[in-house]
Amino acid sequence: MSLSTTDVAHLVIALALLLLAAHTMGYLFAALHQPAVIGEIAGGLVLGPTVLGALVHGSTRHLFTSGVTASVLGAIYQLGLLLLMFLVGTELRFRAGPAERRTVLSITAVGLMVPFAVGALIALMLDYRRFAGPHGTGTTFALIFGIAIAVTSIPVISRILMDLGILDTAFSRVVLTVAVLEDIALYVVLAVVLGLAQAKSQQTYGLWAAIGSDSVTLTGVYYVAISLVYLGCTLVWGGRLVRALVNSRVNILEQRNPTGFRLLVLLGMALICMGLGINAIFGALMAGIACGHADAVPDESARLARTQAWASLKQFSLAFFIPIYFAIVGLQLDLIRNIDVVFFCWFFVVACIVKAASVWVGARLAGEDSRSSVGLAVAMNARGGPGIVLATVTFAAGLVNEKFFTALVLLSIFTSQIAGFWLDRTFVRRKESLERPVPDEELIR
Repeated sequence: MSLSTTDVAHLVIALALLLLAAHTMGYLFAALHQPAVIGEIAGGLVLGPTVLGALVHGSTRHLFTSGVTASVLGAIYQLGLLLLMFLVGTELRFRAGPAERRTVLSITAVGLMVPFAVGALIALMLDYRRFAGPHGTGTTFALIFGIAIAVTSIPVISRILMDLGILDTAFSRVVLTVAVLEDIALYVVLAVVLGLAQAKSQQTYGLWAAIGSDSVTLTGVYYVAISLVYLGCTLVWGGRLVRALVNSRVNILEQRNPTGFRLLVLLGMALICMGLGINAIFGALMAGIACGHADAVPDESARLARTQAWASLKQFSLAFFIPIYFAIVGLQLDLIRNIDVVFFCWFFVVACIVKAASVWVGARLAGEDSRSSVGLAVAMNARGGPGIVLATVTFAAGLVNEKFFTALVLLSIFTSQIAGFWLDRTFVRRKESLERPVPDEELIR
């Protein structure tokens, strides 16, 4: 397919504007000690119907959502999402030691199951047709609502903890390990939800579509079973298989370009998922987990080469694909027409109270003191990237409408900002109090 000079010029202008807005706003938000990803979304928000579209009628549609430009941006958006999930998967590590395991298990049990169950029950009491897309049902809406209440952001929280210089503390190990366990469980649920959605739509694909059963029960059982089997196989054998391929002498791609081989693993595992009828983002996440485990080798020279490969992949992904993905998320938000203020306010309050209270109770049951429990509750209330991924993939699958999509994105943004602000103030003050010299009279006392 060839593009006219006008089409190419139009596309280059759109990409340049999205990159400029995403990186500029990301820089400003980072300078204000806020997650850069929120700034990247804000950059798209400025270019979208909320700001630029409201000031200049039709500008957003003309610049970004018409003709060839819309199709190419849609492809870049999907690639950015796959790369984001791939990189997230490489960071999934079970960091907690023996001393923190009790806290991790308690918070995971209470802080995951209670919010998910409460969210699902609340959703069942609502009229799902107010929030569902063309392929949404009462069941899928309840599952999405439950995930939205229960999810925790690994990328946002890990970045906040790293910026505070407390990434190696027991507090951080507990937070990140619980977040890993929760997100893996919730991504399995999301894979099932998306499988049910594509089974209900006319755009079916994969193994279950070939079988052709119309039974809702059997369809649900299939997607639950196949998602768990895929997860289990990846966790047990994925790292070993990728490591064997990396070390193979016949692997020319690894020898020529290690970054290219890891991208091939990403695409291959995404295609396997699609062949099974599972959404490709689950395959990207599992590919990241497998590659991350495969590259955790003791050999210094091998580790250096693989570290450089990951650095190259991350650098370009974070420079181009991922910022454009988040900018397009902001571009899709229309806060003038698609926000139900009353719904969002009570949804936000309920989500924060249920999640934070559940984590606090889990921490207290494990024997944590009150201050640590509060810190864990606030940190794990941040939804960040996973919440945004939940919003975008369910909206793209036709499971939620624009109003619920907007509410999900705003919930992710505000909870991440609150967590970042609270942790920054708390740990900076604690560090300052420890570093402040003690007066002589207090030493005498």
